[in-house]
Amino acid sequence: MANKFMDTDLLDRAILFAVKAHHNTERRGKGFPYIVHPMEAVEIVATITSDQELLAAAALHDTIEDTDVTFEQLRMEFGDRIAMLVYAESDPFTEGMSEADNWHDRKQAAIDRLAAAPLDVKIVAMGDKLSNMRAIWRDYQAKGDELWQIFHITDKASHEWRYRGLAASLNELSDTFAYKEFTRLIDEVFGK
Repeated sequence: MANKFMDTDLLDRAILFAVKAHHNTERRGKGFPYIVHPMEAVEIVATITSDQELLAAAALHDTIEDTDVTFEQLRMEFGDRIAMLVYAESDPFTEGMSEADNWHDRKQAAIDRLAAAPLDVKIVAMGDKLSNMRAIWRDYQAKGDELWQIFHITDKASHEWRYRGLAASLNELSDTFAYKEFTRLIDEVFGK
């Protein structure tokens, strides 16, 4: 039986671009290459849509926030829609403040932006947030509450507040397997 043809040129280019952008970086506290996270986000988004631009944005979702790649570079390489999707998933820092000092305000702003965002932004975000929640769940199984010490904010209740806020913002996706897994893992880590 022959495989059905699917044009993945855009996704393939995005994956190669993300691999290069995240080259030689480790996922914080995980001991594996950073690129594993964006690839997992692509897999999650693929359970919701086959839209190649959304899949490409999932592969690229941390390039503006965590590498030297700029919005303009993404726009030139991949077009306006993908650049805007990646930008929407980026968490800007306030100049002159530590990550911990403005964490709550940044996370609240991100939750509010996501709640008001169009569906395509929410789909890309679901890939990122579920991948993060899977990692938290795995680490929580192994480390318990010691897990929170690897974060800038070490208060478990703050992380619960954030992830429950994200779940509320993403509830437009509540009929997807990804959302159901996301909320189940939140309950397993933080309690019902």
